[in-house]
Amino acid sequence: MGLITVPPLPSAGRFPAHARPVGRPPTTGAAQGAGDRHVTTTVLRYRLPSWLIPVPWTLALGLWGLTRQHSLWRDEAATWMAAGRSVPGIWRLLGQMDVVHGLYYLLMHGLFTVFGQSITTLRLPSVLAMTVAACCVTAVGTRLAGHWAGVAGGLAFGLLPAVQFHLQDGRPYALVTAGCAISTLLLVTLLQGHGGTSRWVAYGSTVLVCALLNWLSLLVLPAHLVTLLWAGTGRRARVCWAAAAAAAVTASLPLILFSRGQRAQVAWIPPLTWHTVIGPAVLLAIGALGALADRPRAGRLSTAAVGLPLLAVPHLLLIGVSLDQPLYQDRYVLFSMVGLALLIGAALAAAVRSAAPRYPRAARWLVPVTVAAALVALLPLSLQKRSPASRVDDVLAVAEDVRRLKGDGDAVVFVPADRRDTAQVSPAAFAGLRDIALAESPVTSGTLKGVECGPRRIRAEMLRHRRVLLVTDVPEVAPAVSAERDRTKVAVLKRHFTVVADEQVRGRRVTVYERRR
Repeated sequence: MGLITVPPLPSAGRFPAHARPVGRPPTTGAAQGAGDRHVTTTVLRYRLPSWLIPVPWTLALGLWGLTRQHSLWRDEAATWMAAGRSVPGIWRLLGQMDVVHGLYYLLMHGLFTVFGQSITTLRLPSVLAMTVAACCVTAVGTRLAGHWAGVAGGLAFGLLPAVQFHLQDGRPYALVTAGCAISTLLLVTLLQGHGGTSRWVAYGSTVLVCALLNWLSLLVLPAHLVTLLWAGTGRRARVCWAAAAAAAVTASLPLILFSRGQRAQVAWIPPLTWHTVIGPAVLLAIGALGALADRPRAGRLSTAAVGLPLLAVPHLLLIGVSLDQPLYQDRYVLFSMVGLALLIGAALAAAVRSAAPRYPRAARWLVPVTVAAALVALLPLSLQKRSPASRVDDVLAVAEDVRRLKGDGDAVVFVPADRRDTAQVSPAAFAGLRDIALAESPVTSGTLKGVECGPRRIRAEMLRHRRVLLVTDVPEVAPAVSAERDRTKVAVLKRHFTVVADEQVRGRRVTVYERRR
């Protein structure tokens, strides 16, 4: 690897201590200034900007096993079903559910219209978004702590387990992460004195777009406020930030208030337990170690001042809210991984600086070797994240079982009704089957699962058929049967039918029942 460095500060005409070229002893006076200018000119002439380094790395991680053996899990199926509808159909759906994902569904509808409805089209936006986030991590790290901090943080970002999961997920959380990374880069740029009103407008607009993708991303604002206070910014910067933040919150307030009427959709989230907070506690401990390596102190804009609040504040606030109303899911604060990557980059850069005086040649290999070792160590986890088993279920696999097991004149029922998603994603597999519990289709009703008949009608329809296919969850992940309609389906099958075939695959189950004589 050749010598890699960053330009000197314009005011000093020389490198800061943390950005001094590795492998060269410090010089003084005119010799140092001339040498630094020579190296800087060479670097700028022949080397790409450091923020571009994570691009091929993150893209490769994202494209590796992108289709996950042609599998699709229930959350991605929701995107598939919603985005596949017309724009009026999406608006009707948002009036009843998933309004927090409305902008994302409209975006995916446009992509499906242009590029076709496929797994690649579904997941590629997340890959590109995480690549943008990695570039922002590198840019912020480089600005605050030098070249190695930026490069190490950007490369580490793509290896984080949570990032690897959502890197290939057809949901909005990767896009939110990219937006929060962009807003953090804009904030750092502004606090360093670059840019004016237009960049504050860009900052507020980026925060707003993230809120429209998922309004819990507004938790980035308290994190940025802590950064402002930690860095001891001036009054003008604080006033500009407050104005931009207030504008973003005000503009997103109608969405927040409307979504409160759909809070039953998150009723499935369990209350906090000690097991729930172990993961965040481990992440905060790792982040704290990275912050210590950056030698944080008040009144200085540093990697610690940006990364630690971005990692800690969203987690702690969401945990605090969940003490009253269970709402904690790590994907809701996935953007906090930007902060963790920054802190990891700062720690590795500190290690490079410590090793450089005694081992100058080895120091320049420290980051590449560490990243390569992490890739090898995380290889089993990376393979698992790219397998169908990494998700709770697979709606496509069970559809193939239905195709194989169905017969002429058979009926089908779903327990719970949400499992009807497999029929909507793979309608050809269910051709010829009669959905006897369905009164109004999902599209007509403006829902994802449709509207079912009453229990009496369901019972009568089931008893009219000789064979009924039941599509449900495997016992390990199946929720308790609570809805009266579902209890009726199970009771009729148990009392009047016998099992003739049963297949379980990737979290889903299809059982064929035949009427007793």
